[in-house]
Amino acid sequence: MEATGTDEVEKIKSKFMSAWNNMKYSWVLKTKTYFSRNSPVFLLGKCYHFKSDESGELSTEGSNFDKINTEISGNVEEFRKDFISRIWLTYREEFPQIKGSALTTDCGWGCTLRTGQMLLAQGLMLHFLGRAWVWPDALDIENSDSESWTAHTVKKLTASLEASLTAEREPRILSNHQERTLRRNCGDSEMRNEVYHRKIISWFGDSPLAAFGLHQLIEYGKKSGKIAGDWYGPAVVAHILRKAVEEARDPELQGVTVYVAQDCTVYSSDVIDRQCSFMDSGEADTKAVIILVPVRLGGERTNMDYLEFVKGILSLEYCVGIIGGKPKQSYYFAGFQDDSLIYMDPHYCQSFVDVSIKDFPLESFHCPSPKKMSFKKMDPSCTIGFYCRTVQDFEKASEEITKVGVRAAAKLRVLCVGRQRTSSAGPSRNHSFIASYCCFRSQESSDCFSFRLLLPVVKAGDNGQLVRPGGSARWHY
Repeated sequence: MEATGTDEVEKIKSKFMSAWNNMKYSWVLKTKTYFSRNSPVFLLGKCYHFKSDESGELSTEGSNFDKINTEISGNVEEFRKDFISRIWLTYREEFPQIKGSALTTDCGWGCTLRTGQMLLAQGLMLHFLGRAWVWPDALDIENSDSESWTAHTVKKLTASLEASLTAEREPRILSNHQERTLRRNCGDSEMRNEVYHRKIISWFGDSPLAAFGLHQLIEYGKKSGKIAGDWYGPAVVAHILRKAVEEARDPELQGVTVYVAQDCTVYSSDVIDRQCSFMDSGEADTKAVIILVPVRLGGERTNMDYLEFVKGILSLEYCVGIIGGKPKQSYYFAGFQDDSLIYMDPHYCQSFVDVSIKDFPLESFHCPSPKKMSFKKMDPSCTIGFYCRTVQDFEKASEEITKVGVRAAAKLRVLCVGRQRTSSAGPSRNHSFIASYCCFRSQESSDCFSFRLLLPVVKAGDNGQLVRPGGSARWHY
C-alpha cells in the first residue's frame, strides 16, 4: 500500500510539473510579430515582398489580413503558408520514458536537439517533397496567439489535476479539420505528398523506435559524453544527426547522407565520395547530401560584421536553416528581414503525440506564426545546413556560397568564405588576394571549400605570409 501511495504522489507531482512547464514555456506564442512593408522577407531561399504605398509595419496574423490591400495580402498569405508548412518540433511532455533516466519530458534542456531536428526535417522535406511544396491545410491551422497564455495555462493546470485524480491521461482535443487531410478528394501527386509529409513527421516522433526521435538522438549523444537532461551545443547536435542518418534503417532514407564539416571546412572530394557511394540495394547511385557546418561567428558575442554573410546564406535555395539562438536558448533560424532573423522557437511545451496512430493530428507540428530576433542577439555558436540532391547541385552550391562570401567580404572588408587546397601536409599557403581582403583561393587547385570566418581584416605581409594588423600571425576562426 505504501508503494502504491508513493506512486500516486509521483503521478500528482509529475502532473504539477507538466503544468508548470507549460506555464513557463507557453509564453513564446503570445506576442505578435510585425514585418516591414518596405523590405523583402527571405525564407529558406525564397523572397517575399509586402511592399505598398503605405509606410509602417504589418503582422502576419490572419486577423490582420483585412487591414492590407489585396496585392500585399496575397504575398503575406503565400509567406504564411510557406512558413507554416515547415515542420516545427518543440518541447514535449508525457512521452515514453527515456532509457537510463526517469525523464518523460525535454522541457528546459532539449531545445538544441529540437532545432537540430527541425533543420534535418527541412532537408528531408526538400528531398521528398521539394521546396515548392506547401501543406494544403496550412492556413486552416488554429493560431495559438488568439488565446492568452494565462488562459491556456489555467486550462492545462485544471486538466492536469483532473487527470491526476482519475489516473487517466489528459484527453486529446482535436481540431475540426484534423480528419480531412487524407480523406480529401485529391490527385495522386497530392496524396503522395501527404503520405511523405506524415512519414517525415513520424521519423521525429517522441518514441524509442522513431529514427530521428529524441530517444534515438540521446542514445547517439552518449558517445559524445551527453546524457538525457544535459544541454547540447550546435556542433554536438550536428554529429548526432550525422550518426542518426547513418544508422537509419528505413529504405526510404538510404538515399540521403549527412556530412559534417571539419574545422569549418567542407572537403569536396569527401562530399562527392559520400554522394557516389553504393546504395544498400547494391546499385550504384548518387545520394543526396545534407551538409552541416558548425561555425563560430565571433568571440563572446556575435560580430555584426557577419550579418551580410548570414543573410546571404539564408537567401540560397540550398540552405536548410541554421541551428543557433541566444545564449543557452536554441532557435531554428530560417530567414530574415533587414537585420532581424526569422526563427521557429522550440520552447513551447506540447503534449506527446503518438505518431504511430493512423491519421495522427498534424497541427502541433506546424508553427502558426513566425518570430523575429535582432541579429546582434544571436549566440556566436551555430551550425549552418545545406541540402544538395546531386553532385551537380553540390558544385553549384559551392559556387553560390563562394559568391556570398565574396560579396560579404567586399562590402564589409572581412573574410567570410573561400576555397583552399588540401594535401597530406595540410592546407596550402599559396594564396591570392582580391582587393583588400583574402579569399583563400589556391593558384593550383581548389578541392576544398572553407567556411573559415576570420576577423579582423587579414592582409599580406612583405614576405607574402598572412598577418593580422599589428604583425600577429595568429588566426581567429
